Amino acid sequence: MAATEAFVEADNAEAIITRIEHKSRTIDSLLKHSKPVESLQVRIPFLCHIFSTIKRVLIVIVVHIALMAIKDVGGLLSSLDPEYYDILMKYLYRGLSTGDRLTCDQCLHIHEKLTERAGLGCILRSLADTVNTV
Repeated sequence: MAATEAFVEADNAEAIITRIEHKSRTIDSLLKHSKPVESLQVRIPFLCHIFSTIKRVLIVIVVHIALMAIKDVGGLLSSLDPEYYDILMKYLYRGLSTGDRLTCDQCLHIHEKLTERAGLGCILRSLADTVNTV
C-alpha cells in the first residue's frame, strides 16, 4: 500500500462519496494494523484531492448561480476584461452540459452575445484550453 493510486476524476456525487468511503476504510484498516506511515501516505494525497475537488465544484456552483442571475448580458460583457472571455465561454459550455432547460436557455443567450463580441476564436480557444479547467 506504499504506492499511491492515481486519482480518477468523478463528475457525479455518488462516485465521489464511494471513493471517500473506500479510502476511509483503507485508512482505518492501516491504522488498526499499526501502520501510521502507510496511513499518512494514503491520507495526505487523498485529502488534497478531496479538497481540490470540493473547491472546483463550489466554484462551478457559484459561477452557475451568477450566470443564472444575469439580466444585462451586454453590461456584463462590457464590464468584463476581454482576457476572461475564453474562461466565461468554458463555464457556458459547462452550464450547457447540465441539460437543464432554464440553464441551457440562459447559457445559449450569453453564448450568442459573447460570440458576437469575442468572435469565433473564443469558442476554439475555450475548447482547446487545457490549463483553465472548469
